Amino acid sequence: MAISQKDRTILRDLAKQVADIAALPEEAEKIRLWTACNDLKPERAMVLAIQQPWDEIAAAWLKLECEGEQARGQESALRNRIICHEHIPDDRPMLATWDVGIGVSGGGYDDYGFKLLTTRSGEEHGAYHIEPVIKCVDDMENLHFRPLKLDHESADRNVAYYQELFGDILEVRKVGRGNWRYGLSRVLIHMIGLENMMLYMYDNPDLLHKLMGFLRDDYMNELDLFEREQAIMANNVPDANLGSGGLAPNSTLPAGGTMPAPLKQCWCWAESQETVGVGPKQFDEFVLAYQIPLMNRFGMVDYGCCEPLDHKIDILVKKVPHLRWMAVSPWSDRKLCAEKMGYKYVYVYKPNPSRICAPVAEWDAAEQDIRETLDIARGCPIHIVMKDTSTFHGEAERTTKWCEMAVRIAKEMA
Repeated sequence: MAISQKDRTILRDLAKQVADIAALPEEAEKIRLWTACNDLKPERAMVLAIQQPWDEIAAAWLKLECEGEQARGQESALRNRIICHEHIPDDRPMLATWDVGIGVSGGGYDDYGFKLLTTRSGEEHGAYHIEPVIKCVDDMENLHFRPLKLDHESADRNVAYYQELFGDILEVRKVGRGNWRYGLSRVLIHMIGLENMMLYMYDNPDLLHKLMGFLRDDYMNELDLFEREQAIMANNVPDANLGSGGLAPNSTLPAGGTMPAPLKQCWCWAESQETVGVGPKQFDEFVLAYQIPLMNRFGMVDYGCCEPLDHKIDILVKKVPHLRWMAVSPWSDRKLCAEKMGYKYVYVYKPNPSRICAPVAEWDAAEQDIRETLDIARGCPIHIVMKDTSTFHGEAERTTKWCEMAVRIAKEMA
C-alpha cells in the first residue's frame, strides 16, 4: 500500500486533526453523559443522527486532496469524521483511534445454498419484489449454513500499514466483529416472501418453524466461529452506533474496543420489523422464541427498530434477557411506551424523518415533536435518534440545524 509523500503528509495532518478533536474536554463529557443515560441515571436526553444522506453531505463538505486511489479512500474516512464533528453536532464523541476490521466472506443472503430472486424497481434506493425460493419443506434440502471465512492475514497487514502511517498519532487497533443483528424475519422473507410469512402462520406453521429454527442455528454457528477464532470485539464503545438505538458506553459491561472478548461482555441488537402487523402471541411463537437463544449469549440487548413495540413490551420485558434499550418508533404510542418502560429501560425515540426530509422542512413541527416526547417520557433515560433521512433535497445543512435544535431542547428540558 505504497503512497506518495504528498498523500502521506495529507493523511497525517488529518489524523492530527482527529486526535486534537478527541482531546477536547467536551468529547469526554459526551461519553460521560452517554454512560449515565445507559446506566439508567440520565442527566438529559442524548441526541444522535445516523443514516444521513451522505451523498448530499459529501457534495457539500467533502473535498479530497490526495492523488492515489487508496489514499483517497483513507482521506475520505478521516475527513468524514471531521465533517461529523463540524457539521453534525449531535452527541457522538470523537476518539483518537483507527480501527482495522477483520474481513469476512460468505455471509450474504445468497450464501445459504441458492440464489435469492428479487426484481428491483430501477430507482436508486428503490423498492424491490421478492420471489419466494422456498415454498415447501422439501425445498429446504438445498439449504446450508453460510460458509463464513475470516481473513486475519489481511487485517494484520493493514494494522502494520496504518501503524507505520500514523500509529504515533492515532491508536491503531485490530478489531473483531462488533455488530450483532438478529432480525431473523428479514432473512426469512427473502426466502419465502412477506405475504407468505404472514399466511404460513396459519396455513403452514411447520415450514415456518423449521425455517426459523434453521436461521437460529445458522447464527449460532456464526457465533461459535467468531468465538473459536477469537474475533469478537467488546462493543461497549462510545463512538459507534449500536443497532439503530444510540451509543453504547455503560458501567455494566467492560470498556469497549478490546479483543478477544467474551460475548457476555457485548451488546446485541434484535428486531422484527416485518412482523409489524403480527400480534404478540404469534410474534412470540414464530420470532421471539428463535431470537432468545441468540440474545441469551450476550451481556446486554437492544430491541426494536422502526416497528412499534407498544403491545409487545410486556412480553419483551418478561422474556428477553439483559434487555436495556427498546425502540420507540414514530408509529408507537409514546405515552404507553413510557408507562410500560418506566425507568428500567432506555427509551430510544426515533422522530419521523419526513419533517426534515420534505421538500420544505417543517422545523416547528419537528421541534414540537421532540418537546412533546421529552415531556411524555420525562424522567426516563432517553435517546433521540434521527435516522432514515433519505434526502435533504440538496440542503445538507438541515442535518446541522436538526442536531443543534435537538441538543438545545434536550438541555433545556433536562
